[in-house]
Amino acid sequence: MSGLAQDLCYVLRQLRKSPGFTITAVVTVAMAIGANAVVFGVLNGLILRPLNVPQAESLYLIERASDKDTSQSYPDYLDLRDRNHSFDGLAAYRITQVAMNTGEGPSLIWGMESSSNYFDGLRIHPYVGRFFNTSDDHGPNSAPYIVLSYAYWHSHFRDDRGVVGRTVQLNKHPFTILGVAPPEFRGTVVFVSPNFFVPMVNHEQVDGATDLNDRASRWVFMVVGHLKTGVTLTEATADLNSIGAYLDETYPKDERQAGFSLARPNLLGDQFAPGVQAFIAGLMLLAGLILLAACANLGSLFTARAADRSREVALRLALGSSHKRILRALFAEAVLISLVGGAIGLWASVVCLRWLSEWQPFGNFPVHTPVNPDASVYGVALLLSLISGFLFGAVPVRQVLRTDPYQVIKVGSIAAVARRSTARDVLLAVQIAICAVLVTSSLVALRGLVHAMHSNFGFEPKNSMLVDADLPMAGYSGDRVPPMQKHMLDAIATVPGVDSVGLTDALLLNDQNTSNIFTDRTTDLRPSSAAANVYTYHISPEYLHAEGTMLLSGRAFTWHDQKDSPRVAVVNAEFARKIFGSMQNAIGGHYKLPDGTRIQVVGISENGKYGKLTEEPKPAMFLPILQWPSTSAWMVVRSSRDPQQLGAAIRSTLHQLDAGLPVVIETRLDEIAGALFPPQVATVALGVLGAMGGMLSITGIFGMAAHSVSKRLRELGIRVALGAQRKQVVEAALGRAFKLLTFGSAAGLLLGILASRVLAFIVYEATPRDPLVLAGVVVAMALLGLLGTWIPARHALSIDPMILLREE
Repeated sequence: MSGLAQDLCYVLRQLRKSPGFTITAVVTVAMAIGANAVVFGVLNGLILRPLNVPQAESLYLIERASDKDTSQSYPDYLDLRDRNHSFDGLAAYRITQVAMNTGEGPSLIWGMESSSNYFDGLRIHPYVGRFFNTSDDHGPNSAPYIVLSYAYWHSHFRDDRGVVGRTVQLNKHPFTILGVAPPEFRGTVVFVSPNFFVPMVNHEQVDGATDLNDRASRWVFMVVGHLKTGVTLTEATADLNSIGAYLDETYPKDERQAGFSLARPNLLGDQFAPGVQAFIAGLMLLAGLILLAACANLGSLFTARAADRSREVALRLALGSSHKRILRALFAEAVLISLVGGAIGLWASVVCLRWLSEWQPFGNFPVHTPVNPDASVYGVALLLSLISGFLFGAVPVRQVLRTDPYQVIKVGSIAAVARRSTARDVLLAVQIAICAVLVTSSLVALRGLVHAMHSNFGFEPKNSMLVDADLPMAGYSGDRVPPMQKHMLDAIATVPGVDSVGLTDALLLNDQNTSNIFTDRTTDLRPSSAAANVYTYHISPEYLHAEGTMLLSGRAFTWHDQKDSPRVAVVNAEFARKIFGSMQNAIGGHYKLPDGTRIQVVGISENGKYGKLTEEPKPAMFLPILQWPSTSAWMVVRSSRDPQQLGAAIRSTLHQLDAGLPVVIETRLDEIAGALFPPQVATVALGVLGAMGGMLSITGIFGMAAHSVSKRLRELGIRVALGAQRKQVVEAALGRAFKLLTFGSAAGLLLGILASRVLAFIVYEATPRDPLVLAGVVVAMALLGLLGTWIPARHALSIDPMILLREE
């Protein structure tokens, strides 16, 4: 132990003597470990770590086997819950928004509608009061109870335990507070932390909809449950499929080949998990490349440092020190640097992960990213630090073991004995290649984001505002809704600066209401006979114009398309192609809805993006809202007026109609931020990794160039004295660095192109074969090379041969 302590003291003295080397090495390790700790923290929080519920290892989500859809109708959920023999209770839930009034005026908050057995099924115990349960469920609107999340109770009720039993208003309906959920429980939807929980049987009061017992309406978001002890996944799936067969046979017009499968609920089932897993795996790969590049960089620096200290090593060997003692000091120095850098990187990653866990990118929507660091993140950071230290510390081992004290003392240094820098050259080339891959990835992400923001959405988000005036929250229902919607449209149309205003019950590129449709000749209207499952929107006459959606053929709706008039529709071009073969055949053609209603096509609109940016063209239909009334409504306002001034004018106008109307106004660009969020995150993440790669590349090139110039000052001075031109001096001093930069950049660009499939998983419309990306990589690597060689080049050109010769 005393020998090791002496080695550590010696290492600390050496590091104090070389502050530039020490700082560079520590910062390099900190960047690499920090990047890997952040990415692993996200991987751990979203994929490896189960939901924060008791016995999470036995919790599974039910989804449709065909399309991995997790949604169910409430009657289907009841059949699955009551008829299965494999689960200890099945719980259902969905996300919802309400206007809550606690006595200080209504405010819009997000929460969760859940089945009456939700908390019992998840085995959650209350922090204060009690939870609602099956004994409270006596049919529709029979359980006006609410459970608060701990965070909402803490922030809005100041930890007042006396709230239990108090009555609050939800959408002007009285609900009694039963209790408070425990602090660690944030619901069962990843990325969402609900503020409250209410019984699903009160769906009409909470959501304003009357489809609680409609088997064809699949508004229940997810169904989860704990597998019984001893039941396998295969047995449970077979059990569920037998229930699905029963549903198909008993309700042929409402069901859709109800085969089921099971998935983990962490990432909302298999519909979303593969994309998220691929994205995080890609980031983990790139973060690993950062670590590899850092090790190559440090290995190169340690090789140069060993060469600089070759005379010192030779003297120690000549005085009787062993190779083992010298190597121990070498590894002690590497591991110490790695641990210090790892600690700094881990601290930065913890700050970053905690910020991510509290990040709220979507206004009042309660986003929660469960990436708080735990022991596994700390353990991985420590392990990577130790491995990294041994890796780059081992690079100069061969050089030290082959040290000949006599030759070194006689000639001066290992570099003077033989310019054997092939290992360092290889390390630098590998590092530059990795950095080129990272730069390629970041530029691909940037181009993907540009493509995403300039895609043809099927609507024009610029100069467009959205107004959400939720009528059910204000107490409107039934026949009172359509007249009020018309009053709101007419009132907004009179606001100065408004060009057009329209209404829709669902937003493009956000809401995903779908319906089966059938050809006009079809008589069997079971789901298995459907011609297509199409996106469905109920709109007002001016909606398409206000949305900026182009009408390709036919006519738009008018206010004469009402209940007593023939049923009509505007369909998109993909609908016309798929159902009628062409747009010409579609105009005037008919098709059927699941209830047998015949619809005539009167217009054809352009295709758009309805579910997500990456989708292929999908069929969609637009139906007149007077023929298909809906309580859910967004008003789309087209105007070039300043958004803040326009928003204030619209809010004032609507409150003149009803002062208690909850109004939310945002620009269309802000609303589609959710759809653009994945490519934006990918761009930022890959941009950060690319910047790290660029910094490592600069330090690596600078280190080699500076070392090359410092070791060849005498040779360069003689060249200058003999009349060498400035260009020749630079080529002699930095020629090897430029060759390695060229070779490494070309190899990295080739690897980036070969990795296009991996990048496609990470970034929307990603392709490294884009000419702008290729040119950008070449320019970026050239700039990095110039930055890395600028100071050494100036040093080489400032050589005064007379001074050097006098020193010799």
